[in-house]
Amino acid sequence: MSRVLGLIGSSCGGLDTRFAAELAKPAAALGWRLAITLTPTAYRWLEVTDGLGELQALTDLPVRSVSRLPGEARPHPDPEVFLFAPATANSVAKLALGIADNQALTVVGDVLGSPRVTIALAYSIQDTRALHPAWQGHLDTLAGAGVRLRRLGRDWSDALALLPEA
Repeated sequence: MSRVLGLIGSSCGGLDTRFAAELAKPAAALGWRLAITLTPTAYRWLEVTDGLGELQALTDLPVRSVSRLPGEARPHPDPEVFLFAPATANSVAKLALGIADNQALTVVGDVLGSPRVTIALAYSIQDTRALHPAWQGHLDTLAGAGVRLRRLGRDWSDALALLPEA
């Protein structure tokens, strides 16, 4: 049986064309069972561009962006591995500060620092954002919690190198 990968995505340029092609499809091909959670804006972007169906075809689990209601069954099993990519500067800052104001940040924030869970995070930011005085502190906080970090490059699938084997 394949291991579950909690694949988290936030909204940044390229999400509509690259998330499925360069992250979700290659991860599934490596043997991961995908539990996909998107930030609300990322979900809306993929909903408008018809990208949700492509993602849904890659997994037997629902693609989600909102929390479940009381009494509803849990839609995803607990992953032992998460890949948050692309992660925006906003999402990186919120995760480092413990702000869980959407389901994507909640699901990964709830296990941040757990020795039983691997978290990889590949972020996409403007060069000028990296100069913000708080930015390095956010990265240091996440690295101190054991998060495997990388800036997304030309090929988003490079982020898969942060993962253990499926």
